[in-house]
Amino acid sequence: MEKSLALFTDLYEVTMAQAYFKTGNVKATFELFVRRLPPNRGYLVAAGLEDVCNYLLNFRFEKDDLEFLEEKGFEKDFLKFLSRIRFTGDMWALPEGELVFQNEPIIRVTAPIIEAQFLETFMINTVNFQTLIATKAARIVGAAKGRQVVDFGSRRAHGVDAGIKAARASYIGGCVGTSNVLAGKKYGIPVYGTMAHSYVEAFPSEKEAFKAWLKTWGTDTVLLVDTYDTLRGVRNAIEAVEELTGKKELKGIRMDSGDMLSLSKEARRILDEAGFNSTKIFVSSGLDEYVIEDYLNKGAQIDVFGVGSSLVTSDDAPKTDMVYKLVESEENGMLVPRMKIAEGEKATLPGAKQVYRVEENGRYVRDMVGLCDENLEGEGKLVQIFKNGRLVYRLPKLEEIREKARMELEKLPEEYKRIRSPEAYPVQVSERIMDLGRQLVKRLLSVKQG
Repeated sequence: MEKSLALFTDLYEVTMAQAYFKTGNVKATFELFVRRLPPNRGYLVAAGLEDVCNYLLNFRFEKDDLEFLEEKGFEKDFLKFLSRIRFTGDMWALPEGELVFQNEPIIRVTAPIIEAQFLETFMINTVNFQTLIATKAARIVGAAKGRQVVDFGSRRAHGVDAGIKAARASYIGGCVGTSNVLAGKKYGIPVYGTMAHSYVEAFPSEKEAFKAWLKTWGTDTVLLVDTYDTLRGVRNAIEAVEELTGKKELKGIRMDSGDMLSLSKEARRILDEAGFNSTKIFVSSGLDEYVIEDYLNKGAQIDVFGVGSSLVTSDDAPKTDMVYKLVESEENGMLVPRMKIAEGEKATLPGAKQVYRVEENGRYVRDMVGLCDENLEGEGKLVQIFKNGRLVYRLPKLEEIREKARMELEKLPEEYKRIRSPEAYPVQVSERIMDLGRQLVKRLLSVKQG
């Protein structure tokens, strides 16, 4: 059993829980969703559900958790209650790899309100980050136009856990692998890597470094050619291979600095003239979807991209406006709709909802957010994950999730996938939800508050 992360929560979740404990642990429904998509995002790729499931399966308070809470002034009868708490509710969610748009529930939880409320911090943290990175990866892979993309970002990620989770999320988004060995072990992701500049610098000459490397690893390898002079490095790589093997076989060369556009073109010319036509050109450093798109539009001769910092931080859009809001709670033994009334986008939609996605001729054309019991056009995208605290969903293998993301993106028309200024995918809200909202606003505003 994994260690519980129940204390990975904000303090107000615990203070509310103690208040609910005194007044009634009623059943409630919460939904996780994104109010609006980040800049230049026409879609999101859902990720992080597997970690949410593991969190719920191991949800409990350890002895030292309860001792810490007692030190903070929480009451003993409430702590005794927490010592026995487990997740007993229902959860519906978009499977990982599905597409997500604004104001659509990604996860829906119905449970005793103390259980449901405790999930907020972990759920937002986990799904927000991994969805961001899976989406960033999908955009980068899309910009690469069929060329391979490798996650090189672990060393620039915001912590060890972020680096490992980013490797998984980027694989979902379409990267072919990661440089992170632990992520490869943990998730079965292909691992990639060659040499650093320090290796080349450790030898009297660049060619000697290449020969030593080739003696160890053979020609099914990639030589880093930009330590001193990039084009001279390409020639040294060719000469090292020929002098050692007499053949014209080398898996690839990698460039990590300089004007990649002109260098890739000249490197390709040198390789081809020498008969190294099958040798691939790998490029890293300072890459993102915008740079890659520009390079390829200008005719860059690049076969593989290693993307680091921009990928694992989603640097152009490092956050989503993801929230976890109450949409129903128990009153007189029944779940009744709830909503927040606010100016603009901070108002919430009432009731437990489903996402209905309409497909025509193999392409997605619009979504409808409706109540769970509505019979609307399209495929209902949220599936049941937990029932009465029991996992009823088969967690798919990572390869299956990756393939789902690929297939879903194929169904999304190009105008919603553009790197710059994508069109907004149509997401409508059912008339029943709108009517319900108007009724609730009228009733709530007619009641004297306080």
